[in-house]
Amino acid sequence: MTLNTRAFDHWIRTRFVEINTELEQLYAEQTDRANVEGVGEHLKMALEAEGREMIATLLAEGNTDEGFDHAFDLLGNVGLYMAACRRHEITEPSRERVSPLTEASALAMHIGASIGVTPRFATAHLTTHNSARNGLYKRFTNLPAEKLFVDYNTKGILAYKRAADALIKIEPLGITHPIAADLLKVAKQALVDVKESNQQLFKKLDTDDFFYCVRPYYKPYRVGSQVYRGANAGDFAGINVIDMLLGLCEANEPAYSQMLVDKFLYMMPEDQSILRDCMRRTSFMDELLALKHLNQQSWFTENVALFLEVCALHGDTAIQHHNELVNKYIAVPSKKLQQQHMEKVTASGPPLPVLLNALEKLRDRRSAADRSDINTRYDDIKSLKASLEAL
Repeated sequence: MTLNTRAFDHWIRTRFVEINTELEQLYAEQTDRANVEGVGEHLKMALEAEGREMIATLLAEGNTDEGFDHAFDLLGNVGLYMAACRRHEITEPSRERVSPLTEASALAMHIGASIGVTPRFATAHLTTHNSARNGLYKRFTNLPAEKLFVDYNTKGILAYKRAADALIKIEPLGITHPIAADLLKVAKQALVDVKESNQQLFKKLDTDDFFYCVRPYYKPYRVGSQVYRGANAGDFAGINVIDMLLGLCEANEPAYSQMLVDKFLYMMPEDQSILRDCMRRTSFMDELLALKHLNQQSWFTENVALFLEVCALHGDTAIQHHNELVNKYIAVPSKKLQQQHMEKVTASGPPLPVLLNALEKLRDRRSAADRSDINTRYDDIKSLKASLEAL
């Protein structure tokens, strides 16, 4: 890490956080907490100018070729700065054709293109690839709500990754292998961990603090002339690996495959590779359905029972996420917003009703709900259960 890179990283971890926190406190004092216009203008000017000066120095320094990890970390720092400028409406995509953060855009595009990721901050920058210094990792603010959100997001993502890793390890063994049961048990426990982590998050996280002080940093922003959607907690391969290996979602289903295409560059390169490999695999569900005639075998009884438990837990976490997190922290509080703020609610780009409809369908695919308007594995899950009950 060069001296200039180190200085910028220190600024992101200190002064940057202090400015954002102070601005959030000013916004919270208003009757309309969603309003940022005309509030703390001296702080916004300081944020924009200090960041621009340090990034201009880094841009002039050029590519120091210090490897992926350092490049990805620097991209995250540039991205956090750009996201904060967007949050405080120093920049606003709808009123611009090109980002006014010229130096930041140039550096972000340079790094993003060179390492094969989107040129903005991604979920990994704040969760799985967010290195701590003396116990403190990077955040936008010092607010307790943000720390809670990032902590539990990280716990949940790592648990999903444990489940996905266990399922991937079944592939070379085969779902009929007796040791597959051990790996299904690992996946089962990991998904239990996801549920418990989510429960703690929903219990502790204040709705208004999340909606007004955390969520706005995840909005879409412009890099150069292109608007990039906000970082999403699902921007890692693990959750989709679980979807597809279990067979609850299929890569050749148009809406689902579109989602995969949209998220590829928001993931780490190794995650991109894992997901591409998984997309060509036959699901365990399809394999087990073809083996129902062997339901008298001891492996079938144990493995299918565990497989169904894992499917049920994955569905539970999807229902939990949608019905509690999306509904409680986005859909319900958005109803209180003044009309001028409504177009700026979601981090994913589309209007809120469109986003909620898409998320509802994804929830029902993952939970194998009984629906006639979209493809789900409701009947296939029912068939596997019947093959066990027939014993």
